[in-house]
Amino acid sequence: MTGKKALILCGLLALIMCASCTFEARGIPVAKYKDTVLATQVSEAERRQMLEEIRAMSTVQENSVFTEKRGIPEYIIGPGDILTINFWEGPKVNTYDAIVRPDGKISYSFVDNLTVIGFTANEVREILISELKRYIRQPRLEVIVKEYKSKSALLFGQINILQQGVSGPGKYPLKGKVSVLDLIVIAGGPTMGRGAGVTGMSASNVVATSVGAMSIPESGNADLRKVELVRRGRKYTLNLYDAMFRGDVSQNVIVDNGDIVTVPELPTFGERIYVFGEVRTQGIYRLKDASDLLAAVSISGGMTQIAIKSDIKIIREYVERGGKPLIISADMDELLKRGDMSQNVALKNGDVVYVPRRTIGDINEFITNTVPLLDYLFYPGRYRDYYFDPNSHLRIRSLQ
Repeated sequence: MTGKKALILCGLLALIMCASCTFEARGIPVAKYKDTVLATQVSEAERRQMLEEIRAMSTVQENSVFTEKRGIPEYIIGPGDILTINFWEGPKVNTYDAIVRPDGKISYSFVDNLTVIGFTANEVREILISELKRYIRQPRLEVIVKEYKSKSALLFGQINILQQGVSGPGKYPLKGKVSVLDLIVIAGGPTMGRGAGVTGMSASNVVATSVGAMSIPESGNADLRKVELVRRGRKYTLNLYDAMFRGDVSQNVIVDNGDIVTVPELPTFGERIYVFGEVRTQGIYRLKDASDLLAAVSISGGMTQIAIKSDIKIIREYVERGGKPLIISADMDELLKRGDMSQNVALKNGDVVYVPRRTIGDINEFITNTVPLLDYLFYPGRYRDYYFDPNSHLRIRSLQ
């Protein structure tokens, strides 16, 4: 009986295994399919939650670096910061530098062990005046943050190394309200693979590529659609193209103390074109994937409802022509509705395809308005100079 039972058991196991194989061969079991759908739904819910968190972080009016209690962003003082206190005695100004001690306190004049950590420079000024009134009639003084040392962010990846000033990947002090895009610009801008002669990178940091009879050094190409932000152990993926070229700042997160920002390189490096304006997904694309206008518009997700299809501009040879590019106008309505294939312009390496939201009447005005965008793409060092120039009106936020 024992042998018969063993034989029966083996037979049953064989039948179960065979049935299982047959069932798998017919297709994915319904239960597994439902599990897959459920996982997709959970993933989509997580993605929506992350986008909401990103939007919230891009609109904050206060974090550990700054506060807007007085209507303007003001830096929050921390240990290690150096404060300059200017005190007036009649027309004479006495200057004193105070280092914020690890316990968050400073001493000045008649005031000992004054807590300044967590306050702004204006608030410290008011506290000092209140304390000094015990000894001095109508004290006049100002408090300025001389050196910012208590708060910083780390920046890695495809960041330009410029010939002058501090630039490239590294640790950057935070001096107030700074967005991720601001931080990237301050550090030298993202690499755009245009070579040392354009980006200001040293020869040791670039790779050579052949164009005709010339060998042009090139850097890696930054992928601003997938900028990584790590904050308190949680990872976020930011798409910064809409912030740069459309004024949509919903993913341009305000940097907080301890943030780690990484600008990745595009997975495939080679000849490229740029698509901006009223398309679904602005960005940089491989020329071999977008060899003509129709392919470029298609790979960028198509045009938005407010796009002016009849007046698409192709900006060509901006660098080669010294900032006076060739502007080609194309009419997608003629191409799509009437089959005029002459409108499907063949693209070249470095072309910028711009889909406008309104008809462009004056081509010279269009070039003038587009120069900041083009300078950001091809001359990040020059753009950073504009950014730091107090007399310049140019800012990333103006590139719309």
